Amino acid sequence: MNNLPSLSVRDAATFGRDAEAHGGAMPIITRYLSIARRRKWYIAGAIAVALLLGLVITLLMTPKYTAFATLEIQRETRNFTQVQGAQADEQSASIDQEFYETQYGLLRTSQQANAVVEALRLQDDPAFFERFGADTSELFLNGRPIGGNRTRTARVDAASDILLDHFNVSPERLSRLVRISFTSPDPVFSKRVVDAWSAQFVSVTLARRFEATAYARKFLEQRLGQLRTRIDQSERQLVAYAAQQGIVNLPATTPAQGGELSGERSLAADDLATLNRELSRAIAERIEAESRLGAVGNEQNSASSALPRLRERRAELAADYARTITQFKPDYPPAEAQRNQIAQIDRAIIAEEGRSRSVVRDTYDASVKRERELRAQVSTLKDNVLDTRRRSIQYNIFQRDTDTNRQLYDALLQRYKEIGVAGGVGVNNISVVDPAELPDKPSSPRLLLNMFVALLLGSAVGVGLAIAMEQIDEAIGDPSEVEELLETPLLGTIPVTDQQPVEALSDRKSDLSEAYLSLRTTLSFATDHGVPRVFAVTSTRAGEGKSTTSYALARSLARQNRRTLLIDADMRSPSVHHEMKVRNEVGLSNYLSGGVDAAAPLVRESDHDGLFFMSAGPQPPSAPELLSGERFLVLLNELKAQFDHIVLDAPPVMGLADAPLIASQIEGILFVIESHGTKKSMARVAIGRLRAANASILGVVLTKFDEKRAHYGYGYNYGASGYGYGNQSRDARS
Repeated sequence: MNNLPSLSVRDAATFGRDAEAHGGAMPIITRYLSIARRRKWYIAGAIAVALLLGLVITLLMTPKYTAFATLEIQRETRNFTQVQGAQADEQSASIDQEFYETQYGLLRTSQQANAVVEALRLQDDPAFFERFGADTSELFLNGRPIGGNRTRTARVDAASDILLDHFNVSPERLSRLVRISFTSPDPVFSKRVVDAWSAQFVSVTLARRFEATAYARKFLEQRLGQLRTRIDQSERQLVAYAAQQGIVNLPATTPAQGGELSGERSLAADDLATLNRELSRAIAERIEAESRLGAVGNEQNSASSALPRLRERRAELAADYARTITQFKPDYPPAEAQRNQIAQIDRAIIAEEGRSRSVVRDTYDASVKRERELRAQVSTLKDNVLDTRRRSIQYNIFQRDTDTNRQLYDALLQRYKEIGVAGGVGVNNISVVDPAELPDKPSSPRLLLNMFVALLLGSAVGVGLAIAMEQIDEAIGDPSEVEELLETPLLGTIPVTDQQPVEALSDRKSDLSEAYLSLRTTLSFATDHGVPRVFAVTSTRAGEGKSTTSYALARSLARQNRRTLLIDADMRSPSVHHEMKVRNEVGLSNYLSGGVDAAAPLVRESDHDGLFFMSAGPQPPSAPELLSGERFLVLLNELKAQFDHIVLDAPPVMGLADAPLIASQIEGILFVIESHGTKKSMARVAIGRLRAANASILGVVLTKFDEKRAHYGYGYNYGASGYGYGNQSRDARS
């Protein structure tokens, strides 16, 4: 073992983790699966409660019945005057999504609901309002409607709102069919409402079309008469004004902008537009030249292309000169030559900057002059354009008025002819394909759906509760958390066992023996000479397994034919003498207090070959004072000459000063953490105290590890039958 290459503590920790776990970061999915496995009763309880509530709520709900009817909505393109007949040509009738969305909206309007209420006289039926749990105190008195138009309107509106709340429109994709439905506690009433809704929609659609056609014909007749008179007047005014002003224009083809004649544009206006664009460019060029003039010292805005090269050359010469004077004096001839070159380039840069500034100034003056000249030309052309427009304003007014009247007249005349031919003979585009049938079973509540929703909600609540409990749990329970939380390498994990530790360690094939053998193997890589000569084992608090770990490591080292001494350094609560089945009459406290001059009488031989021990001895008044004295180091130096390894069972760290004192005087210390027993905050504080004492922390040992409570990925056997410590022990022995 001593021939193995030395590794750092972090390398040793990596070796231990690879030997004990699958290695690498745990995927987030497997981590949540592990949480679900360990908190399965929370999840199961939440699901059971949700299912029970879902069942109770379903049984308490009032059964409701839904009646359905199917309508077909055709585009309004059919009339009996067409040659093709009553059925429109399918190829010429395109699907208009806007039209169908409008029809779906009309099915759900308040006007449609009011028509159904009036048809079924629901506004005067108190049983209708009671069926849906509506408040009727302001609508009915002793079961009779309260008189008055305002009250009647309120009853109609209230009944319409109830119908709309329970009415639904479901278009069928890629078809002209739409399903309407109504839900209520009474199946007969649901069928009545759907039938009335279908009939009223057909009736309202026909009435709306007839009213629109009659109004349109009357309106168009009046407007056509007015437009004929206005066209005659506007044309006479246009011709008279053109003759008076001497305006002759070519026929207009497209409307123009800016008051010019329709379809025409004068030369003055074209020149003005061109010069205006040139003026805009001149202003932009002047602004750009002004900007460059203000930033002429900047290389990016310089008119000279030689300045960057000169400055780059000067930087190179300056760097060469700096390197030269680091080795030679400033009067060294090559250095003086470089300095002269730098001075010449500086003069060239100044000259080039002056020339560049002059070029930029000339450019700026030229742009200002060009802008001034263009402004003068634009001002002159404005007067010409304005004069032309003044003479054409009234003519354009007459021309536009004439064109508008003529266009309106032609459009209205065409529409009037269409209405005259097709009005009043169109067929109904709404038809009932499937009338409503009496519902034979309730549509709600649906037991299976409600139970499925309850299952989903229960699962979500259970998972959330499990994650919350996992976040609340402060204990360290998984090997992957040790290095992340404590910034200390994990050297090994010790499984929980039902046997007494001493009995389990007596069996070399037991899980506990194999685990400590793996820990000893990992510990051999902690220093350049293998297992540390003198090291201690401590923990955050009592009962975490530090004494068992000390005893197991000492016994494992003794099995390697190493003379090993186990010292019970916990003089406040000693335990080694119990494991060795001897009385704690004399021990470490006697030597440290000066009662014994030599350590040899205090060392006892155990029942195991190569394993010796020293009990704690009587409890002293102040253990920290004894441990901080010189006799403790003298004892360790004396014993190191007699034994290959010395293992100290140190007291816990929290609340005591013993462990930091011991750790500061030995080669290294092992920190024991009880799985699912030690809080993360306490472990961090304890390790912080050890580090404050300049202790060399070899690593962490996770004891009482239960694979069933660990995160997913660590649930494997420790025995020789699986990838556990059994295999590792065989590898170590080989």
